Amino acid sequence: MEARMNNPVMVLPGTLDALQAAGRTYENTGLPALTVHLVHLRASQINGCSFCVEMHTREALDDGESVERLTAVAAWRESRRFTEAERAALALTEAVTRIADRPEAVSDEVWDAAADIYDEKQLAALVMQIATINMWNRVNATIRQPAGAAPRS
Repeated sequence: MEARMNNPVMVLPGTLDALQAAGRTYENTGLPALTVHLVHLRASQINGCSFCVEMHTREALDDGESVERLTAVAAWRESRRFTEAERAALALTEAVTRIADRPEAVSDEVWDAAADIYDEKQLAALVMQIATINMWNRVNATIRQPAGAAPRS
């Protein structure tokens, strides 16, 4: 499979830098990097972005995440491998990623569960991480960015 075009973030000057900056919004907030990896992986699974699924799985493994937890992300509700905080982050990720699938985009129940665990700065970073990965997923899925093309770290 070949991409339909060069990735727009490489075509439009300044775009890659801006998105990479958005991707770092969780730093210095106390939001765990492993939680961010789970969020990125789950949104990418939902959006069918194989490029991002592969890349974020690799990054999570490089940061010490277990294969068992990564393989359980798609069925996180049925797994005992995730903390209450991670479950809240994953539920928020699913709600935001599937924002048009229900009358109330993000229910008070989902929001409150996350807000009960994360402080305002962490919650803001979590929302930004979810929004940013969804943007990347939509770009990559649209241009059919193939998996196996992510640079290795």
